[in-house]
Amino acid sequence: MGKELSKLRERREVRQRFEEINKRRDMVLVIHYSCESFYDIKDGRTPRVTSIAVRQFASGQTTSFSIHKSAELKGVVQGDISARYDELEKDMLVEFFAYLKTKPDHTFVHWNMRDINYGFLAIEHRFKVLKGKPVTVADDKKFDLARELVAMFGVKYAPHGASGRMHSLMEMNHITAKDALNGKGEAEAFENQEYVKLHQSTLRKADVIANLLDRTLDGSIKTKATWFDLHGFHPVAVIEWITEHWVFAALGIVALLIGLYLGFKDLI
Repeated sequence: MGKELSKLRERREVRQRFEEINKRRDMVLVIHYSCESFYDIKDGRTPRVTSIAVRQFASGQTTSFSIHKSAELKGVVQGDISARYDELEKDMLVEFFAYLKTKPDHTFVHWNMRDINYGFLAIEHRFKVLKGKPVTVADDKKFDLARELVAMFGVKYAPHGASGRMHSLMEMNHITAKDALNGKGEAEAFENQEYVKLHQSTLRKADVIANLLDRTLDGSIKTKATWFDLHGFHPVAVIEWITEHWVFAALGIVALLIGLYLGFKDLI
């Protein structure tokens, strides 16, 4: 199948996936988390998790898990968090995976949480390192909004820029960036042990992802996608279809010629 025809099929499929999300809003959860910058880790270990936010798409109610909340519950002061990080991180993840266990049928909408560096696998692995037993979210229950938007609108729908496509979409759609840190800002906050700041950023980004999803579903999201991108059509696709289905194209041409001949004959 030609490249443009493949894109047409992919866009039809992604629209169907968005429609399924729209039909089951009450079973959709938006998840986001913050962690130690994996670019600064030199010993090969997975990044430490600092906070996780899970937002119910239908109601907007948000459940969060964070290092500073675990510290507060244990009476650990801010200055002692780094010395007891593993203990507090495990407490946070115990709470998170206990929550996750109650949501086996829900779909988790996320932004680029795809691999061991940053994603569900990274959180699971981190919990295993801390001697915990994680709950696994099935792959068919994960909906990567970042990837689906590319499939829907094409790679040029939003500039990546220095802060990523999410921040570009926030600017284009006039969504306030208050509390939402970019990658560099999160790395600096972690180094400075500003865990509350990281938690606020996580909460804000979960809200932003839900906002972008809602605008995509109602068709109001603003992007840099062209008319052809938006409508899933490209003239090249016609040529590819004719090339791949030349028999049907030939029959169409024959039928057209017969029609013209009969029409011309009636005029004689």
